[in-house]
Amino acid sequence: MATEIHPAAPHHLPAFIVAPGETDYLMMAMAILLVGAILGVGILFLRLHTLPERLAHKSQKMQFEIVAVLGLLALFTHVHLFWVAGLLLALIDFPDFSGLFGRMAHALERLAGIRPRAQPDRPEAQAPHASEGKAHDAPRQAPSEPRAGQPEELTHA
Repeated sequence: MATEIHPAAPHHLPAFIVAPGETDYLMMAMAILLVGAILGVGILFLRLHTLPERLAHKSQKMQFEIVAVLGLLALFTHVHLFWVAGLLLALIDFPDFSGLFGRMAHALERLAGIRPRAQPDRPEAQAPHASEGKAHDAPRQAPSEPRAGQPEELTHA
């Protein structure tokens, strides 16, 4: 191959122009930079897209599942309103009413004279205390009859 410069070319060529058959280092650097930029933007997009799910991960299971479904809908339908709804739902911390409702149900069972169900997370319901053991075995009186030692309850018509 000839290493002569073409007569129409300027006498001083920039450094990024290489001779025929040599490796173009600038093109290789730009190809690596382009692949890296595409991967970086893709990872940033996916991290931003999963932000509501990561925020809702510490919340209740049902709330996390709803946020995850909204995220998938936003990903596949390109409707950004689903993503915004998922983000708002993930940021709202709903109170846990299950403990309150459980205590209310337990109190109503005691008032109705129903023996409490055995619950794995409540050891006192499984094994009654020594002082309560006799009370659970004895049949309870109907709620309308006053118990010994307690004042009679007033009823309103």
